[in-house]
Formats: sequence, structure tokens, C-alpha cells
Amino acid sequence: MNADAAGVAARGHRVIEEVERAVVGKRRLLEQIMAAALAGGHVLLEDYPGLAKTLIARSFATALGLAFKRIQFTPDLLPGDITGGYIYNRAQNRFELRKGPLFANIILADEINRASPKTQSALLEAMQEYQVTLEGETMKLPAPFIVIATQNPIEYEGTFPLPEAQLDRFIMKLSVGYPSLEEEQEVLRRRRERRRDEVELEQVTDAEELLAMRRAVEEVHVDPDIERYMVTLVNATRRDRRTAVGASPRGSLALLKLTRARAALEGRSYVLPDDVKAFAKPALIHRLILVPDLWMKRGAGNNVIADILRQTSVPVVNVE
Repeated sequence: MNADAAGVAARGHRVIEEVERAVVGKRRLLEQIMAAALAGGHVLLEDYPGLAKTLIARSFATALGLAFKRIQFTPDLLPGDITGGYIYNRAQNRFELRKGPLFANIILADEINRASPKTQSALLEAMQEYQVTLEGETMKLPAPFIVIATQNPIEYEGTFPLPEAQLDRFIMKLSVGYPSLEEEQEVLRRRRERRRDEVELEQVTDAEELLAMRRAVEEVHVDPDIERYMVTLVNATRRDRRTAVGASPRGSLALLKLTRARAALEGRSYVLPDDVKAFAKPALIHRLILVPDLWMKRGAGNNVIADILRQTSVPVVNVE
């Protein structure tokens, strides 16, 4: 498939519309996750239980036509439980490779912060290198490979907070949020009318077409002034007095990839400053380490990014 921005927009919105048959009232969130899929990044969903995080991941896998595996992370989960390993076959008198659940296209890492650091490190290699190492042998993971991880923001007992190095591997961090009264009533209406819990979705695209859409995203133009705007925002997070550690250059790269994906989803072949503003918070919020005085202050990180966006001059770009 030879895709362009218009083709990416048409197919991408068709995928989002299919997912919306299962997920009510979260259009912006679904557009952000679709942008992450086009950008080739992993997504961290942090929110309360029961807000459709698992449903979102499974629905995207179905609509995109990708192999899906769910891994429930627990303290006793071992690296071999997710990567697989060699098992001795008595009948054949030899060792055989049994691949773990990581060998899929979309991985739902449920409650990722409940696994031990040793298991998280195995996932880190997969997220960064798109490969796993078994008995000294390196094996490539299927392409595309996307991790959608979840964690609960209110239960910390028995958890292992994700290290900054692993948080940095997520292209963005999102919250689902509670539905409005009307949206929640629509959830009930749909469930009542279909008479079952499951929502049957249709496949819209496949792995090959998604990879072609990613190649089209790489053709989206980014003006040097827009690039300067991105790195200025990221640099400002390092200089802000409220942060102990600001965003790394990987934050700038995340902005670059996500803004190009958003432009393509809107049928544009160029990036606008509004694309950068739309992804500044989800791409940078989890990359900030605040000073100790603000650790317990709710929304402090959001305030830092909001202030930086307000104080940074926006470039004027000629799109003709």
C-alpha cells in the first residue's frame, strides 16, 4: 500500500470510529492512541479501575487487525513468563522454544507497576529494542509492536514504581477519565440493546497497512521553526525551578513523532504549532521529576507544562 496523508486520515478515522462502537465518549483519547500507533510508540494509561483501559487496548487490536496478548503483572511474575523459553521435549529428546506473550503486535501490560524490577527490565528491552534475549539468542518481535500499559494511581501497596528509564520509553502518558452522565447512560443503553457484554468489532486494517501508514507519516513536513518550538518547550522543563529533572531529548523526539502523526490524521502534510500544544502534556508529563516539595501536590506537573506553554512564544509558520 502506498499511503499519503489523506489516506492515513481516512483509514485512521475509520479505525477510531470502529473502536468508538465499544468505547463511548473518548474521541480525543482514541485519537491520541491512534497517533501513538502511527508514531510507533508505547502508551501508559494511568487511571482508576473500571474505566475501559483493557477494552480500549483490545478494541484497537481488533480494529487494526493485530495479534493481541494481555499480561497481568503480579509480584511473582518472572521474565520467562513474558518472554518464553526453551522447554525440554521428552518425545523428541530436544529443547523446543515456546514463545511467551510478548510475541504479539499489541501487548496490554495490566498493572505494570506490580511486577518486580527484574521482570520490568525484560519488558524494557522489548519496548526499546523490539527484541528479546533467550539463552543468549536475540529474537526480533513482530512488527508493529506496541505496548499499552496500565497502572492504578491509588493503590501503591505491593507495587514497584516504574523507574524513570522505563517511563521515558513510553511515548506518552494518558488518563481515561470518568464519562459524563450522558455518556455513562449511553453505555447502559448499548449494553441493554445488544444483550451481552462483548462488543463485536470489525477489522479495518492490518499490520502491513499500518506499517505503510507509518511510512507516510515520515513524509510529513516539519518546519525548522516548529522544531525550534519543540526543543524550546522541552528545554524549559529543565530550567523550571519546580523540576528537579526535566524532559530528556527523547521527549523532543516524542513530540516530533506525535505531531507528525496528528497532522497526517487530519489529512495535512505539514505540522502546525497547535499539534505541538496538543501533545505537550501527554508527551512530557511523565518525564518530569518535580522537586520534593511538590511530590504530594496534585496537578503540579500539569501546572508546570501549562505555564511553559503560556510563556513560550509560538512561531508563525507559512503553510502555503
